[in-house]
Amino acid sequence: MGKWKAIIPIILALVIATGGSIFVYRWLKVKTVPRDVARVEKGVVSIVVAATNLPWGTKLTKEMIKQAPFLQESLPAGVKSDVSSLEGRVLISALSEKEPILETRLAPVDVTVGGVSAVVRKGKRAIAVKGDKVIGISGFIQPGNRVDVLVTLEDPEKEIEVTKLVLENIPVLATGTEIQDKGKGEPSPVDVYTLEVDPEQGEKLALAATLGKLQFALRNVMDGESVVTRGATIPTTLASLRGEEPAKPAEVVSKRIVRRRPAAPSYVTVEVIRGDKVAQQKLSR
Repeated sequence: MGKWKAIIPIILALVIATGGSIFVYRWLKVKTVPRDVARVEKGVVSIVVAATNLPWGTKLTKEMIKQAPFLQESLPAGVKSDVSSLEGRVLISALSEKEPILETRLAPVDVTVGGVSAVVRKGKRAIAVKGDKVIGISGFIQPGNRVDVLVTLEDPEKEIEVTKLVLENIPVLATGTEIQDKGKGEPSPVDVYTLEVDPEQGEKLALAATLGKLQFALRNVMDGESVVTRGATIPTTLASLRGEEPAKPAEVVSKRIVRRRPAAPSYVTVEVIRGDKVAQQKLSR
């Protein structure tokens, strides 16, 4: 009996301590956790985001977009919350997966056809030129980049080849490959680059692509500086390599070949008939 008198107080103390711990735990859970959860849920809203990576020119469908929670205090301007309102809209810039869809990334509501026509700015034109891996800098030129266009062609006045920078800071709308027949029944891939130009630039680009050889120069996305060049010819390039002053345009020797006509004779031949004899006599002019 004396042994139980010593054990019973210990058991009672353990029961009281356990009960007290459970009571305090439940009380803290009720008083603190629900408040934090309620505070977080109150600051979260559902917005529409991209369900996968989407390129520009894409016409949105319900499979391409979804809703996701977003902190209300961090919402950018122009977000959308209704998925159905975005079906059929056309993107004018690329979106990454889970990126919010903003009104500034969408073409006007009346634009219902995707592709290049949806992203060409007002007053601009899209024009495509053929190229290769060299002109495309081994595939480094991508949609959204900006390039300078150089052309090498023959100067009809001096009959020498000139390389000149003809267009600057031109946006690249699209890059792709088309299959052409070389004429021997063998298909050959040809790279195509679609650039955004104004009508006057389009004329220059079409002429350069038809009569000369094009070369693209990739620009830094932050570089908007314009540069005026005089063009490069073989004589001026060789002169610069030798450290000499480039020859002036009037001093450049033309390769034109002048063919001279043979000089007219200084006399005329006259036939003299005497009876049955005919003789020729040369008279000076």
